[in-house]
Amino acid sequence: MAEHSKRRIAAVAALASGALILSGCAGGLGGGGGATESPGGADGEPIKIGYVTPQSGPLAAFGEADAYVIDAMTAFFAEHPVTLADGTTHPIEIISKDTQSDSKTAADVASELILQDEVAMILVSSTPDTTNPVSDTCEANQVLCISSVAPWQAYYFGRGGTPEQGFDYTYHFFWGLEDAEAVYNEIWQATAPADSPVGLLLPNDPDGNAWRDAATGFPPFITGEGRTPVDPGPYENGSADFSAQIDAFKNANANIVVGVPIPPDFTTFWTQAAQKGFHPTTATIAKAILFPSAVEALPEGLGQNLSTEVWWHPTAPFASSLTGESAQELADAFEDATGAQWTQPLGFAEALFEVAAAVLEQSPSLSSDDLAATVAGLQLDTVVGPVDWTSGPVPNVAKTPLVGGQWRSNDAGGYDLVVVANQNAPEIPTGGTPEPIQW
Repeated sequence: MAEHSKRRIAAVAALASGALILSGCAGGLGGGGGATESPGGADGEPIKIGYVTPQSGPLAAFGEADAYVIDAMTAFFAEHPVTLADGTTHPIEIISKDTQSDSKTAADVASELILQDEVAMILVSSTPDTTNPVSDTCEANQVLCISSVAPWQAYYFGRGGTPEQGFDYTYHFFWGLEDAEAVYNEIWQATAPADSPVGLLLPNDPDGNAWRDAATGFPPFITGEGRTPVDPGPYENGSADFSAQIDAFKNANANIVVGVPIPPDFTTFWTQAAQKGFHPTTATIAKAILFPSAVEALPEGLGQNLSTEVWWHPTAPFASSLTGESAQELADAFEDATGAQWTQPLGFAEALFEVAAAVLEQSPSLSSDDLAATVAGLQLDTVVGPVDWTSGPVPNVAKTPLVGGQWRSNDAGGYDLVVVANQNAPEIPTGGTPEPIQW
């Protein structure tokens, strides 16, 4: 392991044991309180940053790396306070909030951060159910919000943005449905007949509705590739019976299933599909099987060769603009510190703080208008790849690289996510080739 990764783990361990003096405990910019001296020599008032994610409930897998990243970033900023454009240095106080996987709670905790904690900005991540209500709350209160881990169409159009008119205080970085379509098609071409119908497993939620959209979603893409979409209609999250969907897919001879269910729902669907004799050669599932814990929750053997999009992987040739750690070093440090397998949101959690620090350092002031204007012109190389808000595809959105992967069993009894499709991002190496599901 690289020496700076070892130092980072030691810093996190010291922070957890109370050995480090935490900065940002006596009020923050916009929140009152006098200047607070920090171990890093900061001379200005603490800057408060809100961090909102689903850390419990059915979307909790998205937040599995949060505790590690928050501790690591708190330790980092304690030793490296942010230097603003005026030359003053400030400690950073991170205030984390759990949405409990509920959109209303997400909006409520965002309001608390703005009105009670008086944060300078909010970072938010993980599905439109989280990013959209938090971003809307920030926009209404004229507070900068930077979000990620939601396809940009579901975030942008789901909030009422148009190709010409975006938002004033809310910015997003992630991939889009067009990127997922290209990645998925690369896998489908290698694992299913060219004319196979495609079953759509899409819930009645912001993600499912974006993926189902007749103009910008998956149906026009599927028909454009000479395949037939099979859509049994939306279902409610938390459904216990997927017989209608399974029967529709079986009757249409759909060798491909694509969907964006929450993790518990895919476990239910895939278990019932196996029991009912529905055996597609390809299942490409967003959201639900992004995480090792979600795949390992499936009955034995049912995770093999399931495919999904890969938005961050340890083999990607990117590094953190804050710590200098490569993607591999970040994953290794997380696994050494927690004993858990790396997970995709780890990279984007760190990248959110990379962007936040760059914005603070480059903005002429801490006013929301100046902070937002700084994001609009920001170009930054991060641990998840280049983030550039100057190049679209629409206002307020920057895109990040996307490849495709399949879950393969390992000798330890779990699964590894192997990159198998990289035509859109050849700089990220593959570790194998697409394979059909063997029943």
